[in-house]
Parts: sequence; structure tokens; C-alpha cells
Amino acid sequence: MKDIEKIAVRDAPGGAVIPVKAVPGASRDKVVGVLGDCLKIATSSAAEKGRANASIAKTLAKALGVSRRDVEIISGMTNPRKEFQVAGLSAADMRVRLGDSN
Repeated sequence: MKDIEKIAVRDAPGGAVIPVKAVPGASRDKVVGVLGDCLKIATSSAAEKGRANASIAKTLAKALGVSRRDVEIISGMTNPRKEFQVAGLSAADMRVRLGDSN
């Protein structure tokens, strides 16, 4: 993935945190790329009752090669800019896996 180094991924206790720019209402769920300091993820789910957040977490887990239960939203539940914590990965590991995914 191009510009992966621009994403403001940081280490946290037990894993790493990644900022995400959510784009609900897309035709399919996918990692779009880098937008500023965030990973841009499009989802076909509507932004209501947590559906888009759950779908984005699933898409992120798949892109990183981790279990869905290892990905948790920690901020921005109702905001397009969100932060997800991924258990068991360092920030460096996350960059490598995202770089290899495209």
C-alpha cells in the first residue's frame, strides 16, 4: 500500500492503535488506502446502530490477518474518524501487514 508510513499507528498496551477514516454506504467493504494520517476503509453497511463500525473492524481484521475479536473500536463510535486497537500486533507489525496486503 502506498504511503503506509503516513498512517499514525502507535503502540499501546497489548497491541497497537490505528486511526481509521470510515466511509459508509460504499458498494463493498474494502481498505481504500491512506488518507492523511488515517487508513481509509469503505463499508457497504449503513452508519447506524454500530453496523458500519462492526463491518470496518471485520475488514481491518481481514487486512491484518488477525481474528475479528482482536480488533476493538476505542474512539469515534459516531464519528467518521475512528481509532481501533488491534491486540497482539505492534505498530511496526501492522505497517508491514498493511504494506503486504495490496
